[in-house]
Amino acid sequence: MTDTKEVTAEVTVIDPAKLAELVGTQNEYLTIIEESLSVVINPFGSVLKISGQEEMVAEATAILENLATLINKDITINSSDVVSAVNMAKNGTLDYFLDLYSQVLIKDVKGRAVRVKTFGQRQYVNAIKHNDITFGIGPAGTGKTFLAVVMAISALKKGLVEKIVLTRPAVEAGESLGFLPGDLKDKVDPYLRPIYDALNAIFGGVEHTERLIERNVIEIAPLAYMRGRTLDNAFVILDEAQNTTNAQMKMFLTRLGGFGSKMIVNGDISQIDLPNKAKSGLVEAQHILQNLDQIEFVEFTAQDVVRHPVVARVINAYENFGK
Repeated sequence: MTDTKEVTAEVTVIDPAKLAELVGTQNEYLTIIEESLSVVINPFGSVLKISGQEEMVAEATAILENLATLINKDITINSSDVVSAVNMAKNGTLDYFLDLYSQVLIKDVKGRAVRVKTFGQRQYVNAIKHNDITFGIGPAGTGKTFLAVVMAISALKKGLVEKIVLTRPAVEAGESLGFLPGDLKDKVDPYLRPIYDALNAIFGGVEHTERLIERNVIEIAPLAYMRGRTLDNAFVILDEAQNTTNAQMKMFLTRLGGFGSKMIVNGDISQIDLPNKAKSGLVEAQHILQNLDQIEFVEFTAQDVVRHPVVARVINAYENFGK
């Protein structure tokens, strides 16, 4: 029988500035924890009082203590850190939470450290480091595209590659973009916006990204324009890969050039938009390439979603309905 005993616990934070960081603007971070664990958290001076069922209060207390430890190490937290801590507490893996912050992947234009936020993200980053081709498969909001771009920029800055190539299938236009107005960039921009957003987040604005595109250090193009090419000394990212056909996936994977090149293939197999119920090249690749050396598949779940907690609940609800 589940213990429903109501208890109250306390977390003390002496420094008012650190307490403000811990609770977030307008108690935003406390609200995330309250809604996720069905507890009530009330700040009283330097003390946070947590009330609710015993097990949930214990989890909330551990979450707040872990977040306070990060803040005491001068690590700035945001809502995604809180969501990650909540998810790990629910999974029983909160003991590994602080380990996620031991490594800085890159620093953005303002000097802020970019780190992994979930255990799944850590697996994904390690797979990218140690394999030539990495597949990231899972729902939206798990950071697949953002982390792929981060790893690409890091490799570029370290001189490990000479260019970054970013692509995705333009399924909505049937890969035939000629009828759209403007030049190639104008035609494909709507489909590549998430990639631009990730680049701009690291570089701090559109201008830096545009300069690198003009110098051909970063190339952004629809998948159809990859045919017939060999990509040497490049970090290549294919996004929305669930919308490739089997032939397109094979074409893309065989573009990989010299030994210095890497590929990342990302997609969400629950959101396949291919016309005429065509088979997804990403689903086929899972079966065909699963046991090959230097190729690794990393599967994300709703527990890796670092957006608002309701997003994870939406994903789980759809998965359960499908079953």
